[in-house]
Amino acid sequence: MLDIKFVRENPDIVKENIRKKFQDAKLPLVDEVLVLDKENRTIKQEVEALRAQRNKLSKQIGALMAKGEKEEAEKVKAQIGADAERVETLSAREKEVEERIKVIMMTIPNIIDPTVPIGKDDSENVEVERFGEPVVPDFEIPYHTDIMETFDGIDLDSARKVAGNGFYYLMGDIARLHSAVLAYARDFMIGRGFKYCIPPFMIRSNVVTGVMSFAEMDAMMYKIEGEDLYLIGTSEHSMIGKFIDTLNKAEDLPQTLTSYSPCFRKEKGAHGIEERGVYRIHQFEKQEMIVVCNPEEAPMWYDKLWQNTVDLFRSMDIPVRTLECCSGDLADLKVKSVDVEAWSPRQKKYFEVGSCSNLGDAQARRLGIRVQDAEGKKYFAYTLNNTVAAPPRMLIAFLENNLQADGTVNIPEVLWPYMGGTKKLIPNKKK
Repeated sequence: MLDIKFVRENPDIVKENIRKKFQDAKLPLVDEVLVLDKENRTIKQEVEALRAQRNKLSKQIGALMAKGEKEEAEKVKAQIGADAERVETLSAREKEVEERIKVIMMTIPNIIDPTVPIGKDDSENVEVERFGEPVVPDFEIPYHTDIMETFDGIDLDSARKVAGNGFYYLMGDIARLHSAVLAYARDFMIGRGFKYCIPPFMIRSNVVTGVMSFAEMDAMMYKIEGEDLYLIGTSEHSMIGKFIDTLNKAEDLPQTLTSYSPCFRKEKGAHGIEERGVYRIHQFEKQEMIVVCNPEEAPMWYDKLWQNTVDLFRSMDIPVRTLECCSGDLADLKVKSVDVEAWSPRQKKYFEVGSCSNLGDAQARRLGIRVQDAEGKKYFAYTLNNTVAAPPRMLIAFLENNLQADGTVNIPEVLWPYMGGTKKLIPNKKK
């Protein structure tokens, strides 16, 4: 969310930013919010003047009564009563105006970084760098659930009966591999100096609207019926919410946290929930990383965060690339974002396994996450987040890149301790 003062002083910049994000339908909101802002400031000035006048007139009543000027005193009382009614009317309008301003300000997108490429959608994202050599083996790579089924590792039919499409049962070695990857990702991030955390898996509506746009909220979040609670779509939601309404000393930043959680997503408006696969699903687990920092530190942490994910995947011999998200592919709160994509030997292309984002002070402004420096100056913190690992999507990359011609799957050395020393998965049956 932008500062209303910034919008007031830079309406052309705000409008140009909206155009760069190809959201021209939001352009009228800038003019509307400026009109409302002016009205709001006028209301406040009038209310303040009326209250000051009330105090002044109240003092006159006693003096008039003491002089025996009862009729004049009654006139003053009538004026105070009329002013009180006017204040009540203005205050009601002030509340309406401020509510509308808040809605608009939460709809106008954040100002994107000057380095963000301009494009309409994800088809215009820009490849930045590749890490590791993509390999296409000389044998056919089966679909990921077909690989899992050779290990009796997945049951989609039962899950469909129990919960519908978008859910799954993972079992045996595949389930163990899933947990091993998460445990390794946790320890990997702890080794990089991040504090481990397990957050609440439900959050209140004020936290939801603090961490995401209305459009994201509608497309992603499951609401708990009858309660002011939502299931989290990622632990970032809870982790950023942890700092709500806090005043943090500048010297205590950055806060660097890595968190585990299940994640729940409606995937409304997405490309569809697969019946066979586990790429786009309603429920999954994830290791996340978040940073709350001083504004000047945000670019440095942004680079560190995406590099952590690249290093994690490369430690398991999975080729990856980074893809700079263009303006039209950025969520409204984001200043800058890069996707980390893993190589798929079966599809002969890369696919998304994580996303790193710098949100500037947008989340902090909505949630009241402030910083105070040594001189006493107060300002909003910057927040960043990134995926460490999100199985089972990550399992797709893992299985495809470690599958052997005989159907076995090699376990990289870094995972041996988490797999009880197992170095190779042996299929239970041939496909």
